[in-house]
This record gives sequence, structure tokens and C-alpha cells, in this order.
Amino acid sequence: MHALKIPFSLLVLLVYFWMAPVFAADIAAGEQKAATCMGCHGPQGKSKSPQWPNLAAQQASYIVSQLHAFKSGTRNNPMMQSMAANLSDDDINNLAAYYSTQPAVSAGGDAALEKTGQTKASMCLGCHGASAEGNGQFPRLAGQHPDYLVKQLNSFKEKVRQNGHMQAIANMLSEDDMKALAAYFGSL
Repeated sequence: MHALKIPFSLLVLLVYFWMAPVFAADIAAGEQKAATCMGCHGPQGKSKSPQWPNLAAQQASYIVSQLHAFKSGTRNNPMMQSMAANLSDDDINNLAAYYSTQPAVSAGGDAALEKTGQTKASMCLGCHGASAEGNGQFPRLAGQHPDYLVKQLNSFKEKVRQNGHMQAIANMLSEDDMKALAAYFGSL
């Protein structure tokens, strides 16, 4: 079996066209539009409540895909569906550009659980990045509220959120595993 060799210039071009909508986005317009998001997601995307995710430093392409999922109804959350319903593609790209450029935040986590979570984290890092910083369509986990992460893992396990790979991973995790992983990722 031979590895496919793609010239670097072609790879750069492919990445550019894949990310072009986000690169062309208007960060200042995203910041203005984000004023309506602050009540839940906090100033600069740094949520004070574990009920809502931090958006600061989140992957732009992930934000775009999730806002489109809320808008189309393929991701179910009545509040977010109503918020996304009237967003244009430009609004979505601008919001993604704005939040992705904000400084990362750490939500912290239970110190005792962090060490246990660190020993289990390798199963997540292949997709979510070596430091859980996110990777394109795979969201940033680092600095996320532990309670929010546990809620999302349970949503995958209960098939409320649809993603075959994440459902398989979540089904392998006990509630204690979820809490430990969430504490570790929240501490980053």
C-alpha cells in the first residue's frame, strides 16, 4: 500500500478553500453580533455559568457547523435554534471568526478528578487535538466547563446528540469516567 502524496501547495490551497468563508469573515461585525450571545456565553465568549459553553478560542469551523445545525434543527436546543434562526451565513462566519480569535479560558476542574481524567484523555486527543485545543470540525475541549462537558457526553450516550463516533465513545464511559475527563479538560 502506498501513501498518497499531495503536494504541499495543493494541500495549502485545499485548506484555504475549506476555510475561506471563515478567513473572509469580519471579526468586528462578529463582535457586534456577539452582543446578543453575552447573556449566556459571557463577554468574549467566556461563560460564567457551567450550563453554557465557553466559546472563546473555539474552532471557527466547529462554531459554523454547530450554528448551521441549530439553524436547520439537526441539533436540538430550543434556545439556540431560536437564536440561530435569523442568522445569515455572513453572521455565522463573523461570529465564528470573532469567538475563535478570543483568548482561551480555563474553567478549572476538581483537582482530584483531573489526574484520573488525564490518564483517560488519550482516547479524545486524536480528534480534539494533542492539547484538546480542537481540530477543525472537532471542538476545543480545553477550558470548557466540566459540567457542560458531562452534559454533552450524556447527550451523546442517550442519543440526544447524533454523532456515531461520539456515541460509541460515550457508551464506553461510566459517569465517573465522564466526570474525570471533564475535570481534566476543564483544567487546561
